[in-house]
Amino acid sequence: MDEATDLPPPHTGPVAISAHDDVPAGDAATVDAGLTAFNHAAAPLHEVRPLACFARDARGEVVGGALGRTWGDCAEIQELWVDETFRGARIGSRLVRSFEAAAAARGCRTFYLETLDFQAPRFYEKLGYRIVFTLDVLPHGVKRHTMLRRDEDPRR
Repeated sequence: MDEATDLPPPHTGPVAISAHDDVPAGDAATVDAGLTAFNHAAAPLHEVRPLACFARDARGEVVGGALGRTWGDCAEIQELWVDETFRGARIGSRLVRSFEAAAAARGCRTFYLETLDFQAPRFYEKLGYRIVFTLDVLPHGVKRHTMLRRDEDPRR
């Protein structure tokens, strides 16, 4: 019996479980497609929209970027990177603020992200984000912070 529903499972035959040091592309695509279908049936994920902002040098080469997505009134920064030779010139701050402005134009008022403790939590705190959760069981003492900023946040 399925403990979640108390209904018998649709398949009762034997199932083999295997572990892999690599990720077989076809098998991973099957899992991804299955999870995507499940998630889309549960929530209006078709409303999720990608969003990106890029910094370019005089030659037009990308020297930084903020990649993420919006959904309803929420915006998630999934990646932020600035080329090492351009760090310290406030490009990261400008990218975050540009990302937030573009997301706000879509109606977003809540901004969130995850960062590791050796990446940029203090940088984001200076931009008004606050740590709302810390996962502190990662190897080598590394911590993963979930950070949040809302337009109502008086520290902005």
